[in-house]
Amino acid sequence: MRIIVFSDTHGNYSAMHKIFKRNGDADLFIFLGDGERDLDSLRVQYLDKKIVNVSGNCDFASLTPENDIYMTDDGIKIFFTHGHKWGVKYSTDRLFYKAKEIGAQIALFGHTHCRYYAYEEGIHILNPGSAGQPRDGKPASYAYIDITKDGGIFCSHVDL
Repeated sequence: MRIIVFSDTHGNYSAMHKIFKRNGDADLFIFLGDGERDLDSLRVQYLDKKIVNVSGNCDFASLTPENDIYMTDDGIKIFFTHGHKWGVKYSTDRLFYKAKEIGAQIALFGHTHCRYYAYEEGIHILNPGSAGQPRDGKPASYAYIDITKDGGIFCSHVDL
């Protein structure tokens, strides 16, 4: 299974569209907030794609939850959030402990506009960076997660 994870597009519709064009064979797209209106427009173009998302701190008047859980067919649990209410600018500890508490193997967050990956006690913690306004001195980015039938999980960042 291939999952595409992206976040913080902040009105950069073309970046979001580029991610979908590059990854047409992906099984799932997860958007971590701050660009929800553009995502809604993109959903119309990609009706055949499975897309899930959470709202970010700049997705004003959104009815979308701030956190969610996705369970893959292989039984991998993914906890995902924008991150602004989890203190991710300072530490990923709260996010890690939440993932551990609910039995998630993957925890995803955005908000910082900086790429991040860690593997702690069997939990992959990933921020795809920002597809619209990176703040880490690196190019705009997104990430992918490959999950194999034997339960293997591989995460990687991709320059946009």
